[in-house]
Amino acid sequence: MSGRDAATEAQVRAARPDASSWVAANAGSGKTRVLTDRVARLLLRGTDPRRILCLTFTKAAAGEMQNRLFARLGKWAMLDDAALRAELHQLDESARGISDRDLAAARTLFARALETPGGLKIQTIHAFCEALLRRFPLEAGVSPQFEVLEDRRGLQLRQTLLEELAEDPASGFAALAPHILSLEFAIDGLLRDILKHRRRFAHQPASPAIAAAFGLGDPPPAPLHGIAAARLEALLSALSAAGGKSDRNAHAALVALRKGEDPAGDLVCAGFLKKDGTPLKTMCTAATSKALAEAPALLARIADALVALRDHARTVRAVDCARALTRFARAYIAAHDARKQALGALDFDDLIEKALALLTRSDAAEWIRYRLDGGIEHVLVDEAQDTSRTQWAVIDALTREFFAGEGAHQRARTVFVVGDEKQSIYSFQGAEPREFGLQRKRYADALHDVELELQECALLHSFRSAPPILRLVDAVFDGRAPAQGGAAEHVPFHDARPGRVELLPFLTPDEPGAPEPWYLPVDQPKAADPRLALARQLALRVRDLLAAGRPLPGTGRPVAAGDILFLVRGRGTLFGALISELKAAGVPVAGADRLKIAEVLAVRDLLSLLRAVATDADDLALAEAMRSPLMALSEADLFRLAHGRTGTLARALRARRADFPQAWALWEDLRNRADFLRPYEMLQRILVRHGGRARIRARMGAEADEAVAALLDLALDYERVEPPTLTGFLDWMGSGDPEVKRQLDSRAGEVRVMTVHGAKGLEAPVVILPETDVPRGNRAGGAPLRALGPGVAALAGTRAERPPALQAAEDVRAAQEAEERWRLLYVALTRAERWLIVAGAGPKQPDDPDKAWYAAVAQAMDRLGAGETADGARVLAEHWDEGPSAAVAAVADAPAAEPLPAWATIAAAPPPAPETPLAPSRDGGEHEADPDLPAGALTADEARARGLHLHLLLEHLPHAAPEARAARAAALLPDLDAPARAALLAEAEALLADPALAWIFAPGALAEVPLTGRLASLGGRKLRGQIDRLIVTPETVWAIDFKTDASPPPPGAPLPPAYAGQLALYALALAEIYPGRPVRAAVLWTGARRLTELDHDAVTAIRRTHAAY
Repeated sequence: MSGRDAATEAQVRAARPDASSWVAANAGSGKTRVLTDRVARLLLRGTDPRRILCLTFTKAAAGEMQNRLFARLGKWAMLDDAALRAELHQLDESARGISDRDLAAARTLFARALETPGGLKIQTIHAFCEALLRRFPLEAGVSPQFEVLEDRRGLQLRQTLLEELAEDPASGFAALAPHILSLEFAIDGLLRDILKHRRRFAHQPASPAIAAAFGLGDPPPAPLHGIAAARLEALLSALSAAGGKSDRNAHAALVALRKGEDPAGDLVCAGFLKKDGTPLKTMCTAATSKALAEAPALLARIADALVALRDHARTVRAVDCARALTRFARAYIAAHDARKQALGALDFDDLIEKALALLTRSDAAEWIRYRLDGGIEHVLVDEAQDTSRTQWAVIDALTREFFAGEGAHQRARTVFVVGDEKQSIYSFQGAEPREFGLQRKRYADALHDVELELQECALLHSFRSAPPILRLVDAVFDGRAPAQGGAAEHVPFHDARPGRVELLPFLTPDEPGAPEPWYLPVDQPKAADPRLALARQLALRVRDLLAAGRPLPGTGRPVAAGDILFLVRGRGTLFGALISELKAAGVPVAGADRLKIAEVLAVRDLLSLLRAVATDADDLALAEAMRSPLMALSEADLFRLAHGRTGTLARALRARRADFPQAWALWEDLRNRADFLRPYEMLQRILVRHGGRARIRARMGAEADEAVAALLDLALDYERVEPPTLTGFLDWMGSGDPEVKRQLDSRAGEVRVMTVHGAKGLEAPVVILPETDVPRGNRAGGAPLRALGPGVAALAGTRAERPPALQAAEDVRAAQEAEERWRLLYVALTRAERWLIVAGAGPKQPDDPDKAWYAAVAQAMDRLGAGETADGARVLAEHWDEGPSAAVAAVADAPAAEPLPAWATIAAAPPPAPETPLAPSRDGGEHEADPDLPAGALTADEARARGLHLHLLLEHLPHAAPEARAARAAALLPDLDAPARAALLAEAEALLADPALAWIFAPGALAEVPLTGRLASLGGRKLRGQIDRLIVTPETVWAIDFKTDASPPPPGAPLPPAYAGQLALYALALAEIYPGRPVRAAVLWTGARRLTELDHDAVTAIRRTHAAY
């Protein structure tokens, strides 16, 4: 006896390394372990690691399998003989005898696997095909340095080509455009679908072939064809005499037809057809039938003729559309291929297609297969149910020689396939569940032809879910085997594991209340939307569950946030509402599993600031940045700054920079460097130098960090492929919808909210399914093309416009999607380990178990005899003991906590207050107005603005030729009226023309020089300021500050204390920067064109004033 249980025995049998196997694995049956076991056993049998190829569906699955394999091999390297023999016995290796040499070999497998050149081949099929093409680029006809187009670059390429082809008459887009303008799908969805159906468009079918695919024949006869005039008159008379509503409608329709009016017109249709285009059941009253016995038959004949005529018209339009589509698709595919070749790029579909061509259709195909055949002896395929037809073709090409002639017996070469049709949920990526069964038959037949056998195994035991959950799954899918992909039969491995299933009451809208305000967005969920109420209800329940420390039976601990997993069908209203309500309830939540970068508020703030810097006239962008944590203006601050301004918001900020020093420092710094720094450097400067990262985290929390980091990565991605300009980066960000796929880990201790697709392969102790009502729409809307036959594809169109052949294709598609929705439910239900909660909300409670998940689960719960709680929930539970004893025992058995050290109970000292740097314009002293001086005509704000404008002119005009200064002034001050600008220009030109002041504006002088540092002479105090004019010569350093006072002090009078203090701080700083050189400072009174120099006593005074700090 092996001593192994039935579940482990089934796994061991499935992992036999000497046989080709086809394994059907239920959810939670341990298929990853079986894959790992098989690879380990192949290595134990002496197989070279390089000769094993394992193909997985996702990178995460490949990483998980590799980690498990390395963990096992690493463990073997450290075990003693007895323990290692026991491990190998569990793998059934004892059946062939385990020698000491085998044990020694097992201990070396970890090192052999690590040292394998290129590593173990555990990878996705796309990664394998990429490696194959890089190994044989010339044979494949691709560039040896080809790059793989990521989703974002692919989107940009499609958009660019569409714009180019739309302007090219030869592309056929003009003929297609009228057919697609009225359809509700994104144009990019059509472009992606064209590329997906590229094989259908590879050979343009003849026009008759397209017509034949739609069943287009000769036009049907007119509705009144073959009806004698006398019979028609008799019918009209009978209808007129009867006078009923249906009689009158039919009479009017017949009169219109006899006059030759359009048979598809409303008047004609109202008499014979329903809104869906089918004939009315009753077209006349009994009185008409009594007056003319053949009236019903005649009217039905006319109605049938109208239906045939309408169908023919729809078919003609559809054929015209298909012809235009085919012409455009061929042009688009050709342009797409040519552009990718010019870029040296391949997309993910190209990797598969070109690898398949390399292995099957290239001149060197046999040689390449020979090279590979010598290198690959065992192929393992994971998640086979999600493998597309083209991917299977690649695998077939790899394994063809495994079953060919004598080669099938000379070496032990095997194929191992594991999958589950019931979990095939990726049709939008090309997965075809029926291929799973077809491929199994192909392998079985190929092995039979060489007198070998395909071992077929079923893994029925679930190591994951408790018995009540598995019984519910079996009950839900009883009778739905075709839709599910096979009969559901599950055996719990842990038959005594506590388990609970709850079906909460379905939420419907309350009584209608006051109407919603008209100004709300049309796509915003209504306040009374039951989905919002359900999200709130579930969030509060989770909060209470965690707060109460409710035990999780069988674990000896209370339920934790990381135990809970919400699963929804899509990222719609309920998805967002759940995350918002959980946050509002104070529940730790991991956020969305896919993060749309451009929708994160922190990223939007950063992009708004960059847009404002790139175009300072963009007041909206700057206002958004000002209200963000980056500039930190309040609503009131922004109003005071923006209201009543005469120019741009940027000029208003400059005029009041003293009121908003932090915002101005950020703005000025970025504006000065926008033309010199790359986008990534600009972002880093905002986040690091200006403290943007800390400001964002303080207001928005640490969850914003991931989005900000992703934005930095995108900036680097952009700079790798485009010239690193700021405007280009902003345009690049706006042209797509970048997102980050986040790996939500239960170990993070947060509730997870995910789509069922995103949760494939995951599990959780507590799973909540809140989205179980009748689906609103389907994914078909995102894929606008339908296949009608060899080489023919057509736009799906609307139901009202579809001809019969296209409607039949749409019905097949809808049926396939309905089947996939049931498989999606299977995946959702089987994620739960112990506790499954099913809820729902919608306009009305669904009662059809064939259409709604909720109704199907309710029907299964009734069948299983579920009980009902006081609040109306139905419950199915086994071994579920929620008594406090479980939690109390867990606490009692826990080791006593060690006492905290003394320092841990001492309150930390408050952090030091942030140091306020000295600002010369502020800390030099207060300048008081002289009451004896005549009052100016300008207000304080106006005077300040005038001074800033003159400073701007004096900064830029010295470099301009005299004849160009007027134009330069107009460009610098576009918001000023002409007289005010002329007055400022005259004052500036007078200064520039004064010979006594020429040395101040000479080419070597520096303008608007920022000054930042610590002054040793003032005990290390920080200084931050800006010198209007700095002249540095080998002999002397001059600091000049412009003052535009209307009434400057008389000649010989000392400087006002505020101005003297400002210049003294400049002088102290410059003396430390230029030691050994005399430093002189002066004020230039612009109106009087006169200098007043600072005396030494002012410097001594300022040093004494700040000495105490």
